[in-house]
Order: sequence, then structure tokens, then C-alpha cells
Amino acid sequence: PVEVKMQNILTDRTSVEVNFRPKAGLPNISDRLQEQIVKNSIETAILCELYPRSSVVITIQEMQNYGGLIACAINATCAALLNSGIDMRFLLAAVNCTVDKDNELHLDPDQIERDHAKAAFTFVFDSLDKKVVSSQTTGSFTLQQFQVALDLCKAACDCIFDFYKTITSKQISKHVV
Repeated sequence: PVEVKMQNILTDRTSVEVNFRPKAGLPNISDRLQEQIVKNSIETAILCELYPRSSVVITIQEMQNYGGLIACAINATCAALLNSGIDMRFLLAAVNCTVDKDNELHLDPDQIERDHAKAAFTFVFDSLDKKVVSSQTTGSFTLQQFQVALDLCKAACDCIFDFYKTITSKQISKHVV
């Protein structure tokens, strides 16, 4: 947490600011949407009440986009917050999948699969009960496809939580003599 700008000051909790920087050029409208999705997910996880009159500023710099940029940004942000020591209610794991023209689901699709998909889903889960914190969908899909995608992504989020445990263990082992 850092000192907050006067226009963003909140007396009862922290202010969360997310800035998305595209690989090239200036941020556009879709980048602002990505900022808002990341911000809403992260605000749910951070214990904002512990840091009144302060600000958490998150800057996401796109280096490469192989598909699933929002999920990657949320996972990277959660790992950074975990590393920073900011108190959180729970960790977040974002997973995406797509439905292709043959109605097959693809977990963690690349950009080509995402561009040719009939529908795309991004789900963000908490580490406590694996409840959905937020979701983003695009395209047309049935309720059954949505449910199958949700179940597939929920099962896959364990890999991300395991990754957090691995990187945290490595960080701790570096500092323990």
C-alpha cells in the first residue's frame, strides 16, 4: 500500500488502481475493460479495510499475448500481491476456455483457437471454496456449455493454486537458513 492521491482517498478502506499497458501504443477501450475486470476481482480478494487512506497500485504490462490475457493478468497480479505481503481474504485463480465450432471445449486456448472460437469463458475462483469470484463470457453458448466450461475451469484452478504454493515455498526456502 502507498499513499493515495487526494481524488481517490477512501477513509474506510484502500483504493485499488489497476493500469493496463498494451504491448504497443496507448491503452484503448478494451484495455480499460480488462483493467476493470482485474480490479473487480482483486478488490474482492484484498482485505481493503486494513489499509484505510492508502492505495494499491497495480500496473500490468503486456509482454506477449498467446491468448487468455485477462486470466494471465489476474494470476500474475495475485502472485505479485502474495509476494508483496498484502493481506488477502483468499488467493485467486483465473482460468479460461473456449468452445469451438464443433462444440468442443479447449482449456487454456492459444490466440488462434480463441479467435476462431464460438464462445470464450474466463472464470476467477477463490482458494477457499472454489467459488466463482468473477466471470467474463463472449460469444454464443448454451447453458449446458456454460456449466461444462465452469466445471472444467474449476478443476483446472487447482494447478494454479499448486503453482502459488510452489513459488511461495521457493521464496521461503531462500530466506530460511
